[in-house]
Amino acid sequence: MDTKKVVKVPFTKEEIKDLKAGDYIYLSGTLYSARDAAHKRLYDGILESDFKDADGETLFAEGVLPLDITGNVFYYLGPTPAKEGQVIGSAGPTTSSRMDKYAPLLLDKGLAGMIGKGKRNKEVIDSIVKNGAVYMAAVGGAGALLSKCIKESEVIAYDDLGTEAIRKMRVEDFPVVVVIDSEGNNLYETAVEEYKKSL
Repeated sequence: MDTKKVVKVPFTKEEIKDLKAGDYIYLSGTLYSARDAAHKRLYDGILESDFKDADGETLFAEGVLPLDITGNVFYYLGPTPAKEGQVIGSAGPTTSSRMDKYAPLLLDKGLAGMIGKGKRNKEVIDSIVKNGAVYMAAVGGAGALLSKCIKESEVIAYDDLGTEAIRKMRVEDFPVVVVIDSEGNNLYETAVEEYKKSL
C-alpha cells in the first residue's frame, strides 16, 4: 500500500521536480488564496509599474505586489463567509481558466504553483514548463471538507474585494492531485489515453 505523500508549501524547485502528473499529495504549510479580481490587480500592478522586468522579491520590496510570490502557491479560492467558530467558510476551487490570462506573468515572477479545477491553456502550460512550476487540482464540490484542512486564515491584501481578497492560509494535509507537472505532463491528456487503451 502506498504511503501518504505530504509535501510542505512553499515549494523548493527540487521538490517540484519530484512531483509528477497523477500524484495524489497532501499539502501542509502556507497557501495564498487569489481569484479573478485579485489576479487582475496583481497583473495590472506589475504592468503599470516601473518594475515590469523585476522578479517577485523586488516587486514586493518596491510595494508593487502585496506579497513576495516567489516559491509560493496560489489557491484559486473565494470562500463563503465563515460561520461562528469556523476559520473559513466553504473552500472549494474556482475554475482555473479564469486565471489563464494572468498566470504566465505571475509564473515568470516566481509563482511556483497553482491549485484550481479544470484545464489550462497552452500559454499557461508552456509557462509552467519554462518556470519549473506545477498545477494541481482540488476536488470541486468538496468545499466544506477542504475547509477543514485550513487551520488559519487572514486577509493580507485587497480587503475591498471581499471574498476575493488575498488570504494567507495555514493548511494541514490539504489533498490535491498534480495535473500538470514541471515537465508539461498533463493528467487530463494522459488519463484519456490510458482510458482508451483500457477499452
